[in-house]
Amino acid sequence: MREAATATAVRATIGDSEFDRDTAVTRRVPGVYDVGLSAGWTVFGAVNGGYLLAVLGRALADALPHSDPFTVSAHYLTACRPGPAVVRTDVVRTGRTLSTGQASLLQCDEDGNEVERIRVLASYGDLDALPDDVRTTAQPPAIPPIDQCFGPQDAAGVPLPSGDPAPVAGSSAITGRLTLKLDPATLGWALGSPSGKGEMRAWFGLADGRDADPLSLLLTVDALPPTAFELGLEGWVPTVELTVHVRCRPAPGPLRVSITTRNLAGGFLEEDAEVWDSAGRLVAQSRQLARVRLG
Repeated sequence: MREAATATAVRATIGDSEFDRDTAVTRRVPGVYDVGLSAGWTVFGAVNGGYLLAVLGRALADALPHSDPFTVSAHYLTACRPGPAVVRTDVVRTGRTLSTGQASLLQCDEDGNEVERIRVLASYGDLDALPDDVRTTAQPPAIPPIDQCFGPQDAAGVPLPSGDPAPVAGSSAITGRLTLKLDPATLGWALGSPSGKGEMRAWFGLADGRDADPLSLLLTVDALPPTAFELGLEGWVPTVELTVHVRCRPAPGPLRVSITTRNLAGGFLEEDAEVWDSAGRLVAQSRQLARVRLG
């Protein structure tokens, strides 16, 4: 955090939304970016991993000759706190259709020493240059209409069997940044009766109406409540590793997100996410390994 040079703000690609402002990076010198991690994207007091990935993704989009993330793999080394941070990038390889880079996010500890929080390796390209051919057996998740789903922002909450309203539990600062409508079939945890299935499904959008783009998809895959809640577990589920594949540029409109866990063992679980756009296309996939507290 010592380089001296004229700072250059890296402009957001879509308007001046809250997401764009809070993921903004300022180029200090080539390969070094100053950032301010917002407290508005925290979960149980910890900065959300998908938001952090979007911050690093924006810096890499500036550092590389291609602007669209195709695959991004992150290892979360230590927990981030809101406040100033630095992203350092390195161009590994550039090609005609893909360029690869790595990035690290660092913060100073109480003694002023830099501590690496996250390390990323990513390949970027041009999503608009991809062919239109699609051959898939994947199907969008079956989620009830938005007006039949519930989120932390709903004042009425989720109806209990008695007919009385109950708030959706697990709310954190990040919920105010999102329009999140959860499938009632995956909301048993909020009513004190988790299903025991590692599933979470929801309609998703940014609260200020900003349409999704490849960068915001890095947030989307990690923005739902953890599947551990439906397994009957509580508390923070910190990400150890997260890999995201962005498959195409999303159409305007709400997204459908489905996350599943098939194996919890040794205090770790995997989460496989799919993100579908309003045109019914699979626009992003991810897998992450996360730690859970047992007992």
